[in-house]
Amino acid sequence: MRLTTELFKRSHHPRGPLVTVLGASGFLGSAVVAELAALPLRLRLVARGPSRVPAEPVADIEVRRTDLARPDAVAAAAEGADAVVHLAAGIGGQQSWRAADEHAERVNVGMMRDLVDALRGRSGARPAVAFASTLQAGSPTGNAAPLGGYASQKIAAEGILREATAEGVVRGVVLRLSTLYGHSPLSGGAGRGVLASMTRRALDGEALTMWHDGSVGRDFLHVRDAAGAFTTALEHAAELQGEPWIVATGRLERLGDVFTALAGLVAEHTGGTPAPVVAVPPPAYAEAGDFHSPESNSAAFRAVTGWAPRVRFPEGLRAMVAAIAAVHPAPPAAHPAVSS
Repeated sequence: MRLTTELFKRSHHPRGPLVTVLGASGFLGSAVVAELAALPLRLRLVARGPSRVPAEPVADIEVRRTDLARPDAVAAAAEGADAVVHLAAGIGGQQSWRAADEHAERVNVGMMRDLVDALRGRSGARPAVAFASTLQAGSPTGNAAPLGGYASQKIAAEGILREATAEGVVRGVVLRLSTLYGHSPLSGGAGRGVLASMTRRALDGEALTMWHDGSVGRDFLHVRDAAGAFTTALEHAAELQGEPWIVATGRLERLGDVFTALAGLVAEHTGGTPAPVVAVPPPAYAEAGDFHSPESNSAAFRAVTGWAPRVRFPEGLRAMVAAIAAVHPAPPAAHPAVSS
């Protein structure tokens, strides 16, 4: 495969090139690990939580548990790496991804600064760095919603990586991902995205709530397709370096239609009535982007790399619902009405 050929050219280690994955235990991280573990290379998995490893990996895998926000943690994780896949992000509770607080700033921006500083001054070939950003960071100027804290921090991290690439420190590739969904091929987990959250609500007998009339669109990208994009990005780092690239299906799905379909799929599992889909007033922490349908044209990335999404949305949605339903606890006999 071209990935291993390209990295082997830049690595002189007898056991092959080293790829470090920052945030390897997360929803996207575990899917990226599944992709890379099938290749003949050294793989260092770094995360605060436990990282899952495939049963019979081709790669030589090392697992490290550490808080990457600590001083010098990123430098230790990236030591000797021929490539770094940076997936770690400051995402916690319901509102934290919207906030621009000090902790989120430290994770979403400070870690990129730490990584660039760690790689600066290294001798030999420049390491490739593939960074997970967000589609929210690149709305067209004429149709842009004001940026929230999370998107602003991702843009700041993009800028640090872009400057380091221009200085010849790294070969930085930014992937602006659309909305992820699905379930991890390693952990089986479905993450905490909007579709997973709504599936759990429906399984609990709660209404699926929208902050608008349902016409707002989202581009839903299966996590396995997103993971494949990172492998592809490492293959094409020379062509992709220095620019942000949209990674998406190119198809916007109306949230009202998606939630209705999801409620029907959940009802097939429970044997009950589909959960109602209702419009409610938006909470105080809602952002303008919540009411905006983003542009999700990934033609440029596809043209350079040949990447294309493989999972069709209806099949991916059905499989995600089945995965969540298989492990979700049975709801109590009755449920209070949902008002928010």
